This record gives sequence, C-alpha cells and structure tokens, in this order.
Amino acid sequence: MEQIALDFPTKTVFESVTIGIDEGDRIGIVGRNGDGKSTLLRIFAGTLQPDSGRVTTRGGVTIGMLDQTDVLDQAGTVGRAIVGDMQDYEWAGDAKVRDVIAGLVSDIPWDATVGTLSGGQRRRVALARLLVGDDDVLFLDEPTNHLDVEGITWLAGHLKKRWAANAGGLLVVTHDRWFLDEVCTATWEVHDGIVEPFEGGYAAYILQRVERDRHASATESKRQNLMRKELAWLRRGAPARTSKPKFRIDAANELIANEPPPRDPIQLKQMATSRLGKDVVDILDVSVSYPPTGSETSPNDVLDQIEWRIGPGERTGILGANGAGKSTLLGLVTGKVEPSSGRVKKGKTVKVVTLTQELDELKDVGDDRVSDVVGRQRTAYVSGGKEMTPSQLLERLGFSSAQMSTPVRDLSGGQKRRLQLLLILLDEPNVLVLDEPTNDLDTDMLAAMEDLLDSWPGTLLVVSHDRYLLERITDQQYAILDGRLRHLPGGVDQYLELRRQQDTPSATNPSTAGHVKVSRLSSAEERTTRKEVASIDRKMVKLTARIDELRAELAVHDPSDVPGLLARSKEIDELAATIAGHEERWLELTELLEG
Repeated sequence: MEQIALDFPTKTVFESVTIGIDEGDRIGIVGRNGDGKSTLLRIFAGTLQPDSGRVTTRGGVTIGMLDQTDVLDQAGTVGRAIVGDMQDYEWAGDAKVRDVIAGLVSDIPWDATVGTLSGGQRRRVALARLLVGDDDVLFLDEPTNHLDVEGITWLAGHLKKRWAANAGGLLVVTHDRWFLDEVCTATWEVHDGIVEPFEGGYAAYILQRVERDRHASATESKRQNLMRKELAWLRRGAPARTSKPKFRIDAANELIANEPPPRDPIQLKQMATSRLGKDVVDILDVSVSYPPTGSETSPNDVLDQIEWRIGPGERTGILGANGAGKSTLLGLVTGKVEPSSGRVKKGKTVKVVTLTQELDELKDVGDDRVSDVVGRQRTAYVSGGKEMTPSQLLERLGFSSAQMSTPVRDLSGGQKRRLQLLLILLDEPNVLVLDEPTNDLDTDMLAAMEDLLDSWPGTLLVVSHDRYLLERITDQQYAILDGRLRHLPGGVDQYLELRRQQDTPSATNPSTAGHVKVSRLSSAEERTTRKEVASIDRKMVKLTARIDELRAELAVHDPSDVPGLLARSKEIDELAATIAGHEERWLELTELLEG
C-alpha cells in the first residue's frame, strides 16, 4: 500500500498511508470505531478503491476475505455453502476441512437452507467456507463475532497452525483483546488518518503506546492515565503477556511503578455490604425445566439443583455453551425466571439492573440530547472516591463536547452502548448484570468501561464470550455444565479443559464418554488434601510477596548495574515458575475436593 489517500463526504479517512504485509505476518488492527479499520481491510483486498495511491500484490498470491456483509446464497444448503461441489468422500477425507466443520458449525444441520439460519449461524458458515480454502493471505473483519469462548479458542489455534512460521499472512480487525494477544505478532493502530505499526499483540501494543504517550500533550492526560492502568493490569495480572516481546520495557515499567491495583476489593466489599447488607441473592436447590415444544415429548431440563449464594461486592463471570442455561440462571437472579423447584431468596435492599443487548433504556429518549438525558438522572456521581458531574462521566466514556449535544438517535452503536451503561450506573443499582456488554465497543472504549466498573461498589455478574473482559473485571468464574453450576478456580482455562473432557469419549470405557473423571476421598484423605491446599496457599502468598519486593527493587535499581538487574530478573522468573507449579498442584487438589 503506497501513498493511499481516501476521503468520505464528512471526513478524511486516510491522508497518505504507506504500509505493507510481508510473508509470515500476523497483524491485528485496532482503533476507535469509525476511524477506518474495516476500510483499510477493504482497500488491501481490492474491494474499495482509494482516491489516490496504489495497492500491489505479489504475483500468484491468493487472498481470502471475511467481510461484514453477508454474501452467501440464501437458497443453498449449509454443506454446499462450505464445501461447494466437493463429494462427501473428498471433504470427509481432508483433515483440515473436518477440523473447520467441527470447530465452527458442528451444531448447524448440514442440509439446512442458509436462508433459515440466524445471523450468527450464517456468519459462522461464511467463516468456515473461507477457512476450508487454501488462500495465502486472509483478511478477517471481526471474525470472533457470534463465536463463544470455545469457538474463539478454536479459531486462534487454527490460525496459529494454519501456515508455517514464515509463510502466509493474516490481517484481522477485532476488539477481542485476548485473541489479538494469542494470534498476532504485530498490531496496527488506525487513528487520525494514519496507520501506526507496533510490535507484538495487544499487551505489547499497550506497552509501546504508554511509552509513546509519555510525551503527549496535557489534553490527552486522561487517556494516558487509562492506558497506564491497562498496562499495569497486564503486567501484574494473570495474562502477563507483555513479557513476550523483545523490546525495551524499562521506560514503560517506570510509568506504572506507582500505579495501584485496578480496584481495592476489600474497600469495595465494605461499601457493597453497607449498601446491600450480608444477604444479596441465594439460589437454593433450584431446578428449572421448560415445557416440551414441537415434536418434543418430555420437558426441557435446563438447570438441575443449583445452589449459589451471591455475596455483596462479588464479581463473578458465568461461562457456558450456547443453550447451557446462562440466561436462565441470570433470570433467576433478576426475577424473570421462576424455579420449577427450590427457592430464590433475595435481600430486602437488593436492586438488580441488567445491561441488556436491546438498549431498552434509550427507546423513549431518541429525540433528546445526550447531555439532557444524563442530566435528568443525577447531578453528581461518585467514582473512585471522587465526585463527578454527568458531563465528566460522559467525557470519561469517550464523548466529545459536540457529541454531548447530539440527539440519542444519531449516536453510533458503540456510543449508545456507553450511554446505556452510564444511565444504569447513575440509577445506582447494587446488583449489576452484564449480558454480552462488549458489542459495538472498540478496545479503547472497553478499557474505559472497565475503568468505570473498577470503582463501582456492588455485586457484578457477567456473561460474556470476551475472555479478556471476564478476566479483567471479575474475580471469580463459574460454569454451567450439564445443568449444574461449577466453580472454576482455574478460570477460563479450566472451563475449556472441562469442555474438552466432556467432548472426548474415554478410550478405555465408552460408557464414560462426556463425563469428567473424579476421585472420591475418604475423610482422612480429605483432611490431608485440605491441609496441603492451605500450605500451598501460604507458600504462594510468600512467593508472590517476594516477587513484588524484587519488582520494587528493579524499579529503583541502578540501570547501569546489568549483573544486578539480571540476577533479580532471574530470581523473579524462578519464583514465577515455582508459583506455576504450585498453582497446578493446587488445581489438582481442588478438583479432588470438589469431586
């Protein structure tokens, strides 16, 4: 791409962009909504012509693209859409084709007509159709939309092994930050008419951006502070993916040396308890069944003897396959679903509000200005111990002065989403349910939303396919598996492993297919196991404290003392490896106890 320029009637999208894709590149594209990410993809693919400049492609290179538009034949079958005229024995004998079908469309009838599918199903069929081909370069526009956590994990694994290390090419637009980190070796940020390249995935991009923003103007201070907070979480949190890139990180680490943790769980829990009391929602021995429909002859059992006591200030992520019962479980909390048996007990002061996907809060205010809608709610809001006006909150969520005077109906999807969240928080619920809250939000706005939720003192329940968001804003995760609710001390990784065990039949005993193997402990064995778990907990606390000490020493250590820096870094790595071993053993033991 050489000297590309493109103007739309109301804005300049690109001024003079020169950038290219080399063999072996795996590039993620990020940037604010409307800044030109999808446009850049279409120019590269040749489906959109720039006003000036040119795009050249090496001879013989084939390009496959997943666009936002639906190009499938609505009258054709799913099978024909994916494999075309190939005979069954041809595609069934191709391991790659079988893997793609199993990973993306195993739940969609092969002979179904495309026109009868939902939008999400058609999107998965289109992605499968693209991936069964052998294109040299793939351009993917939001490929993780309509995929669950398992589907996103499968897609990341497929793309990582699709080509040899120095072969093929990938250009992907996505707001899924875990996916960017897992797949991409470079990141392009589209902003202000330019395309700025960064080394590494999302975490590495944030690190370099913080370094870049050190010298930015004072008007950008809020965005810089937010990115420092994001970087601090990435460096100290579970992902810790910024250790991968091979570039200097000292300067960025100096910026976050005094950055506090994203939230103070003890303070938030105290505040939540004062607002909620000790009782929030108790789901006690609850089962939910729905009457049979259509050709079904027996009731549809969704949840089976669920026991879940939700405490004040808890931040919980809910995982589960599509149709597993996540919405039903949330319905028990909100009161929209009645249990078939058992009971749901709510505290007297509980006020539950759900951030829905339908934007219900905005239906009656389409003609009103944004500032008027927010101003009618409250004149002040306390966030992070500071009192803020509604206008300051709007600014914090990315609204410019001009946008505050815009009618609600003229906002973009992402802007409406942010306004919806703000109106809900201003209403001061003490239990907040987020149902797929990341739709229509770019990575910067996701970070801004997470920042706002960090200081919210209530009970938070989140259902999302966005793994990064779940790890970022919740402190614990549960999964719905076979109608039962299961705690996941190992987080999303443990959930994926349990799902793999469910889907893998036992090689030695076919009757155990789909069941997780458990061990039964005697009373003496259980006491011994619990003692070992407690011992490991104490060891990990001490090791983590020592790592924090060493990191503090590194932050103030003489940079010219290379041997001293290396010694401390080596000790940190060794301690981290020891902690990883302890964590693995801890998970094994807790599995035994839960069994």
